[in-house]
This record gives sequence, C-alpha cells and structure tokens, in this order.
Amino acid sequence: MFKTIKDTLQQPERKRTGLMPIEWLTVGYVAITSILMLIFGSRMTDIGGMIALRAAALACVGIGFYCYKKTPSRLTLMLRVMLQVSLLAFWYPDLYGICRVFPNADYFFAGLEQQAFGCQPALLFSEVCPSKILSECFYMGYLFYFPMIAMVLVFYLFARFESFEKAATIVLGSFFAYYLVFLFLPVAGPQYYFNAIGLEAAYNGDFQPVGHWFNSNIEMLDPPGWKGGLFYKLLAIVRESERPVASFPSSHVGVSLIVVILAFKAHSKGLLAILLPLWVFLVCATVYIRAHYLIDVLAGFVSAPIVYLVFNKVFRK
Repeated sequence: MFKTIKDTLQQPERKRTGLMPIEWLTVGYVAITSILMLIFGSRMTDIGGMIALRAAALACVGIGFYCYKKTPSRLTLMLRVMLQVSLLAFWYPDLYGICRVFPNADYFFAGLEQQAFGCQPALLFSEVCPSKILSECFYMGYLFYFPMIAMVLVFYLFARFESFEKAATIVLGSFFAYYLVFLFLPVAGPQYYFNAIGLEAAYNGDFQPVGHWFNSNIEMLDPPGWKGGLFYKLLAIVRESERPVASFPSSHVGVSLIVVILAFKAHSKGLLAILLPLWVFLVCATVYIRAHYLIDVLAGFVSAPIVYLVFNKVFRK
C-alpha cells in the first residue's frame, strides 16, 4: 500500500511556472488583512503574533515553490497545496485580533431571528430535544468539521489526483471568503451574546448592543445536552480555542456543504455515505450548542453553492 502511494506521488508532473491559484489566495488574504492591520493596528492586540503568522504563510508559499522548482513531482505539488491548507487552524483565531476593531452586531441578528421565528431557536432546540443519543450525535458532527474536510482532500489526493489541486483551492478559497465577511461583521453568536446580556433578556427578546464588550470578555454559556457523553467532553476541550467571532454566515455549514458537494463531484458513494450523516449532525449542532443563530445556518446553506461556483471559476481562470 505504502509503495503504491509513494509511486503515485512521485509520478512526473507537468512543470509549472509561477504561483498556483491556492498560493495566490494566501498571498491575497495576507495582503488584504495586512492593509487592515496598517489602518487599525493601533487598536489591535498581539500585532507581533499576527505579523509572524503572515510571515509564516508567505514563507510556506516560498518553501513550496522552491521545493517544486527543484523537483517537479506529484509529491512536491502536494506539498505546495498542503502547506497552504495546514495554516487553516491558525487563520481562525487571527480573526479575533482584527474584527474586534468593529462594534459587535449580535443585537441586530438576534433581533432579526426573533422577528423571523418569533423565538430564539438556539435557546429552545436543546429544550425540545433532550435525548442523550441525539446530543452525542450532534456533538460528534460538530467535532468532525475538520476531519470531514481532511477526508475529502485525502480522497482527492489518492483517488482523483487530477482534481486534487482544484478541490483544495475551492476549500481554502471558501474559508477566506467567509473570513473576509467575518472581519467586517463581528457577530459572536448566541453562546457569547446571550451570556453577555443574560438569559432572561434573551428569552424576553431584549437585545441590547454590547459594543466592544467581547474585546475583554470571552465567557460563553455552558453547552446543553448530556454532560456525561464522550463528545460533550471533547467539545469542552475544543471550546477553549473558540473566540467571539465568525457567526454570520455559518462557515461551519457553508464550508462543510462545499465539502459534500466536492464529494458528490468525486462520484464516490462510499464517501458520501460517510459524510452526509455527519453533515446533518453538524448542521443541527451549530444551533443546538448555541454557536449560531438559525439565520446564520440558512445564510451558510444559501451562500455555499455560490462560493463553490465562484472559486471553481477562479481556479479555471
């Protein structure tokens, strides 16, 4: 098996010149956010860490380009792609450093949610769905967000290599597209906002602006559900890296739907059979654990096909 993988990755590649589309995406995102740092830098914290991340991202572009130029192969092509994808875990917390410049907008979205549904689904979902089994299923789906992405990219790498670069470009481009929205629209989500205004105010529909409250307060509501469950406990660990940012639209829903679309395009029934139940649980979990308003989920669902088509065309161009 390992010999087959090695032979596959070491097959000759048509030598390319210049940066790949996925590398241009990283360079573009670094450029845009660096401009924001220049404009608002005096109101940000940890500027040193943010600069270091951008330097590391550009270094990854350079290292990948150099390795490929020296030895053009599927292996070095994969290296160039994966170097960009590997930084995803670092770009998310970086959002908090920039978007905190703008006042929080949760009061508007919570009010919109109340007008649209006459209640706050993020508060009521767990109350009408107290099942321990469903609680664990939802948390499992939520925790499988990045593993779902990894599964699809690994499948493309070994089973659809001719489309691997395109799939990875669409995934990374989708993250950056949502992140650019988050930078200018700081919505923390119910788990943060309802904790800030108090549950009584949230149940009563009293949604007050909190301005820059989350610049110095990152406490959140305890997640509902079965506290003795394995996935509940794992989520508690993951939540330590959460920040009050990136709620509207739900990138969890949007990017995971794009990943499902990629699996569908790969014509793999087995991969789809694994992903679809996880995706349904993930979508339910975003509201169940109060990470998102229901309108965030709907916006993620509607925006995903558009984002997919945009970056599909970007890659072709």
